Amino acid sequence: MATKRLLMIVGDFGEDYEIMVPFQALQAVGHEVDAVCPEKEAGETIKTAIHDFRGDQTYLEERGHDFELTATMSEIDPADYDGLVVPGGRAPEYLRGYDVVIETVQHFFEAGKPVASICHGPQILAAAGVLDGYEMTAYPAVRPEVEAAGCSWVDGVVRDDNLVTGQAWPDHPAWIATFLELLEER
Repeated sequence: MATKRLLMIVGDFGEDYEIMVPFQALQAVGHEVDAVCPEKEAGETIKTAIHDFRGDQTYLEERGHDFELTATMSEIDPADYDGLVVPGGRAPEYLRGYDVVIETVQHFFEAGKPVASICHGPQILAAAGVLDGYEMTAYPAVRPEVEAAGCSWVDGVVRDDNLVTGQAWPDHPAWIATFLELLEER
C-alpha cells in the first residue's frame, strides 16, 4: 500500500474513539495523518468526549482524553493531502461554522479525493453543501439534517464514490477497512 497523506479535522469534545482510533489505525498501516482544529496550533490539544450507548434515548457523554494536534489549520494546504477524515462527537456542530473548515471539505469533494466521516461528522459535510446525490449514513439523530442536504439514507457502513460513512464508533472495523480500500484504489 502506498503511503497517503491524510487530514483529520477535529475540535473540542469530538468523540474520543472516533478521533483516536482512526488517527492511530491509519498511522499503523503507514499513512501520514495531520490532525487540525481551527484557532489552534500544532502541539496544542483538544478535549475529547467519550460517548457510550446504554439503551437510553441518546448517548451518555463523559470527559475523554486530551488529543494533541499535529498541524496548524491556517498553515496547511488541502491540496497537499490525499484524503480527509471527519470524526463525530459534539465538535462538528460548531466546526461547521468556520469558513476554513467548509472550504477544506469542499476541496476534497471537488477533487474527488477520499473522505471518511462518522457519527456527527456529516453535519460538517451537510453545511459544506457536498452531499447532494450521495447514499450515506451518520448518527441516526443527524439523519434529518443529512437528508435535507440531499443524500439518501442507508443503515450501516456505506461507501458511495469518494465518501465512506459510518453511524458511530462501533462501526470502526468496517468503516476503517472500507476507507483503507478506497485509499488503496485512488
